[in-house]
Amino acid sequence: MADSSTIDPTSMAQSLATAYTQAAQTQLTTETNNAQSTSTALTQLQTALSTFSSALDTLSAKQGVAQYSAGFSDSTVGSATATAGAQPGSYSFFVEQIATANQVSFANLPAVPVAQGGPVVVKLADGSSFNVDLAAADQNGDGTLSQAEIARAINLATDNQGKVTAMVMSVGGQTQLVLSAGSTGASSAISLDLSGLPAGALKDSLSAPKQLVAAQDAVVWLGDQGTGTRIQQASNTVTAIPGVTMNFTHAQASGSSPVTLTVASDSSGTASNVQSFVDAYNALQKSLDTLTSTGDSTNGVAAAAFASDSGVRALRDRLASLIRQNVGGVSLMSYGVTADRDGKLSLDSTKLKNTLAAKPDGLDQLFGNTGLVTSSGLLGSLSKYADTWLNTTSGQIKTRQDTVQAQQKDLASKQTQLDDRYNQAYQRYLKQYTALQTLQSQMSQTSSIFSNLSTS
Repeated sequence: MADSSTIDPTSMAQSLATAYTQAAQTQLTTETNNAQSTSTALTQLQTALSTFSSALDTLSAKQGVAQYSAGFSDSTVGSATATAGAQPGSYSFFVEQIATANQVSFANLPAVPVAQGGPVVVKLADGSSFNVDLAAADQNGDGTLSQAEIARAINLATDNQGKVTAMVMSVGGQTQLVLSAGSTGASSAISLDLSGLPAGALKDSLSAPKQLVAAQDAVVWLGDQGTGTRIQQASNTVTAIPGVTMNFTHAQASGSSPVTLTVASDSSGTASNVQSFVDAYNALQKSLDTLTSTGDSTNGVAAAAFASDSGVRALRDRLASLIRQNVGGVSLMSYGVTADRDGKLSLDSTKLKNTLAAKPDGLDQLFGNTGLVTSSGLLGSLSKYADTWLNTTSGQIKTRQDTVQAQQKDLASKQTQLDDRYNQAYQRYLKQYTALQTLQSQMSQTSSIFSNLSTS
């Protein structure tokens, strides 16, 4: 008779319960791993497409892939930049005066009792104003109003909102309260309505401002001073030429010759923009190649999650089709961008430069010089198609993620049910083999009794 130690109920129950559920567990584990792989791959696809879409947004924000440079013959008068819509050429400007923001000061304002405070209205020449309650300006509660407390009350006035900035400065041993307008132009002139203040030293001091900087508009002539076209405005930023922004910083002496603004094509900047598109597209293609790889069974490399996914392969094919589109008689190939047999793009900068010289407007027409606003050109088409995948409400990735999440939830429920089946089988087998172990032990004891009797 076998010894009772030959039966281990726990081990036997575990082995038999595992065998009972093994086929179902193997299938469930495979399905769970596949669902997780799909979920991970969808996240990778979303990241790759989002990165590509962001690159398109960046190019579109430049308002044109073709770049232009702009500059003055005398850089001391200001600077200029050119964007889409600029036309190469030369223009003459005379800067008669630059726009300035009004700045006034009040010297040695006395520290006065709070009783001399009251409502003051700060007014600007543009018709705006705001109220300052100096009676409530005693921040430290010492019963007097200092220059610093008056400046603070002006800056924190409810309706100020940057219209006027107040500060206390010390110049040549004199302390001054300085008020500076927040914007330039003749309309920035500052004045104070002191009718609400009681008579006293504070009212008298605030009634005598010293003008540090006059409020004036910019005056710029397109052409010669006096005979050209006069431009007067509150800002020093002038946009009279389409696609060109000029920022003037210094006025010229009367009688000086006009400065020349030169607008020209920026071939290196344009090539950089096209190259950034090429790089973004190639990065996306590399990600798609990885996600759809068929693997290498010879070397034990498994196929990727989307190796047999017709939708993702259609995505890659559609992108390849879009970049081959012809807009206005030109294509990427026309401007030196070609694809190899694997779909990887490359840029021939020399061909780009030559085609730009022959068709300067064609590149922006191809990419869409209005960018994503109207979904025009190549940028618009690619962005619109990418959105069919990335849209957080109805995009294909969102739809697929919802499906996978539902599948994972169902698989988790099945795993719970299978675990219950395993536990039930385990308990059943444990009970049976525990009983068998008990019976075996009893039989062993009986056999020992008979053996003892036969030898006595």
